[in-house]
Amino acid sequence: MILVTGGAGYIGAHVALELLEEGHDVVVLDNLCNSSLETLSRVETLSGRQVEFIHGDVRSKATLNRLFARHPVKAVVHCAGLKAVGESVREPLRYFETNVSGSVNLCQAMEQAGVFNLLFSSSATVYGDREQMPLDENCPLGLPTNPYGHSKLMAEHVMKSVARSDPRWSIGLLQYFNPIGAHPSGLLGESPCNTPNNLLPFLLQVANRRRPALHIFGTDYPTPDGTGVRDYLHVMDLAEGHLKALDRIRGQKGVSVWNLGTMPTALVS
Repeated sequence: MILVTGGAGYIGAHVALELLEEGHDVVVLDNLCNSSLETLSRVETLSGRQVEFIHGDVRSKATLNRLFARHPVKAVVHCAGLKAVGESVREPLRYFETNVSGSVNLCQAMEQAGVFNLLFSSSATVYGDREQMPLDENCPLGLPTNPYGHSKLMAEHVMKSVARSDPRWSIGLLQYFNPIGAHPSGLLGESPCNTPNNLLPFLLQVANRRRPALHIFGTDYPTPDGTGVRDYLHVMDLAEGHLKALDRIRGQKGVSVWNLGTMPTALVS
């Protein structure tokens, strides 16, 4: 059985679906702060299989301990966390509590349960504001420009320290760029319950006439039209990358790092 934290969210739901379609049993832990059970219902419809759902939070040690005591979890895909850059600037403590302390709690619960295979859904923000392109796994980590990036980097440091201290651990860190897109069926996509934080949901809301216009921020970047550059990755490719990484870490020890993205990059405009 595979535990997917944040499995009702955009990326977690696609990962859960891929796992189910590959024949794995899946248990999802999610506090539904920016997702809904409707997403998991659609995952079940698409896969033809049942998902075990636990309404809970990685910040709760008691919830995590009960989960591992009651379910035969063999590996964890850790997608739970807060991810809005702007919000992280306004509420840094909330981000550190969820993304860092929550990851510490998860590692502690896993260790207590004897589960040592962990795949962490991290972010390319851990590289900071680097001019070097393309970024590869050998690039030194930089200084993130916001609390969200810092929280991901701190969680990575926690996991690397854990793996160095105990050779039983096998940890994969997925540092990916900007996921976009939806499942080919159209049943799964990025549908945040709160205000969107990424470009594509805003664009779709304009197309659906739920917003009057799309405002692009930033016009002084060193690009042909002054708008920013993004490395977009289809969410289905990202989910497949999670499965391949999970297979890899289950056959090795220590920490492995993979960047997930596409080249060339695209202008926001």
